[in-house]
Amino acid sequence: MADLFDPRHLGSSLTLGNRIVMAPMTRTRTSEGDVPNALMATYYGQRAGAGLIIAEATDIDRSAKGYAMTPGIYTQAQKEGWQLVTDEVHRKGGKIFLQLWHVGRMSHPSIHHDGQAPRGVTEERAEHSDVFVHDDNGKLGYIRAGVPRRMETSEIESLVSDFSRAFENAHQAGFDGVEIHAANGYLFDQFMNSALNTRDDRYGGSTVENRARFLMEVVDEAMRIFGEGRVGVRLAPFGRFNSMPADPLTEQTLLYVSEHLARRNVAYMHLVYELMPTENMENAEFKQSYLDHGLLNKVRAAFDGAIIWCGGFASRESAQAALDTGLVDLIGFGRPYIANPDLDQRLKQGWELSEADRSTYYTRRGEVGFTDFPSYVNEDQHVADSISQ
Repeated sequence: MADLFDPRHLGSSLTLGNRIVMAPMTRTRTSEGDVPNALMATYYGQRAGAGLIIAEATDIDRSAKGYAMTPGIYTQAQKEGWQLVTDEVHRKGGKIFLQLWHVGRMSHPSIHHDGQAPRGVTEERAEHSDVFVHDDNGKLGYIRAGVPRRMETSEIESLVSDFSRAFENAHQAGFDGVEIHAANGYLFDQFMNSALNTRDDRYGGSTVENRARFLMEVVDEAMRIFGEGRVGVRLAPFGRFNSMPADPLTEQTLLYVSEHLARRNVAYMHLVYELMPTENMENAEFKQSYLDHGLLNKVRAAFDGAIIWCGGFASRESAQAALDTGLVDLIGFGRPYIANPDLDQRLKQGWELSEADRSTYYTRRGEVGFTDFPSYVNEDQHVADSISQ
């Protein structure tokens, strides 16, 4: 069986130093104009010990935006900001992909030009979900997602071109690859969901081929620009986040997408689903809350690239147990990376993990809760310095 610290190839052109993936996490530290900056370069550079870093969800254009202070990749300044990040990660010996998204209906008119409605697969609102934007008084906070307008067929075709330009910009900014965010109730997920997508055009819900068409057209553009081993897709089968309705055709859609991503030589599928621990975690045994081994075996048979499993991992034992199933190849860690820039070494050496203050996850407080976490070997000195101050 593979060990968590074994290298792993993505395609024939990229080798990761270990099986640990830093999952993408929005951190709202951009400069004006949604521009990545030197502080973000420091943050990602500190975490370059991961086998692969997947940078936070990034807007492909202004219409893609759903939350305040998320970065973009559609202006020259944004591209130059991301170059700072990739240069620092590569200087530290790391590999980094950029996650690209369009949030679809998960947005609000206040964040769009002239107060335009968000664009969605239909006019159906995410009735029970909020977005992080400025309110009428200019204060940042969570407000209910707006009512979307149904996208025209021509707009979907135009969005494929917008994604293509974003991939070109990411390539020029020095990223090793890109991940397409097709999970968590955002635009691609909205299209693939048979209960939500009731369109009657070529992107409509009548067949799985139609529902997945938009994603596959965008994947084709990513592959054209980055090539083998450099493109991943994130999926959240059975996910209900962002008011996604239950989809009776989830398994059919997942296996169709798996097969067609394999045909395109996509490097990896990034599957997001939580783990439910058993009473005895000492033996690293756990249950899956949504995706059982039988279905994952079918995915494995359909898709011959790497599979990343992300969802609730917080220890070497749980990660290794997942690898030991033989059904996945890489393990995604999210929140543990916030307070542990040297997470790979902490896991390898059995060192204690730190925890971050959740109030600093999304903030304008600069380095506080962002780049001010010491590595384990410097932690005692950091504590001593704090006391002396």
